[in-house]
Amino acid sequence: MTSIKQPGEKNLMLFSGRAHPELAAEVAEHVGVSLTPTKLIDFANGEIYARYLESVRGCDAFVIQSHTGPINKWIMEQLIMVDALKRASAKRITVVMPFYGYARQDKKGRGREPITARLIADMFKTAGADRLMSIDLHTSQIQGFFDGPVDHLFAMPVLESYLKNKLDLENTTVVSPDTGRVRLSERWADTLGTPLAFIHKRRDLDVANSVKVSEVVGKVRGRTCVLIDDMIDTAGTICKASDALYEQGATNVIVAATHAVFSDPAVDRLKNSRISEVIVTNTLPLSQASRFDKLTVLSIAPLIARAITEVFQDGSVTSLFEGDT
Repeated sequence: MTSIKQPGEKNLMLFSGRAHPELAAEVAEHVGVSLTPTKLIDFANGEIYARYLESVRGCDAFVIQSHTGPINKWIMEQLIMVDALKRASAKRITVVMPFYGYARQDKKGRGREPITARLIADMFKTAGADRLMSIDLHTSQIQGFFDGPVDHLFAMPVLESYLKNKLDLENTTVVSPDTGRVRLSERWADTLGTPLAFIHKRRDLDVANSVKVSEVVGKVRGRTCVLIDDMIDTAGTICKASDALYEQGATNVIVAATHAVFSDPAVDRLKNSRISEVIVTNTLPLSQASRFDKLTVLSIAPLIARAITEVFQDGSVTSLFEGDT
């Protein structure tokens, strides 16, 4: 079955790009449909061709693509897929991007810089997207960049459920690796019922991915610390934060992050760090070379599938987070 039809009108169809087909297949299984057959090929010069092998007229289309490396190619492929749906008369097009590419550039820190998070939103709107769906945006303000509904999903329930079963919460502190993650970490601390700490850091604006940790603020001595972040790219921030926590007397450090970007040399840094476990979700594909003994990967597919079902049935996506807005 490649679609779900509501009596009279509604028809859900799910489409996947080539970036992370395993996640798309898992989402489709949870939704209860098959992925719509799609022809996606590269021309000799690198241009991408897309064509759907079934009629999509009048459907409620959901296009899943993880913005992983090579990130520019996969974003372009998703844009082309959306354009093809629009020109084939799909009724409503929802772009599902588990990881929102270019989200870190969400404001101008200095003159003559781009705001690429807005650019991505504009491109998908121009291509024909009616709605965006993403998980743990780098900043919540990105929701306002798209002229239409944006479903901002949170991986926190998935990660918390795993941690609750293995932590002694009375001896645990939730730690934000920087001041920008304090609000998210507060939600974690409130839900888990633990103290909150944060790390004050300074970033070198002239060197990408360069971080200087200044000091730890909060109760960490003799405790298990859970570092919370939205993504791990080169792992410089997380590893330096972990070192700072151990220097302040933490007995154990666990990292929980949504997006495992894992750009070089992230895997080597994490392997050789004193972090006891790195917990991530499968919003991005991970090769065998990117997996290591301390890594735990949790599936985000059930959450995405529930959100897609709620949108299709005109239900409440907010209800997935037990009242969180």
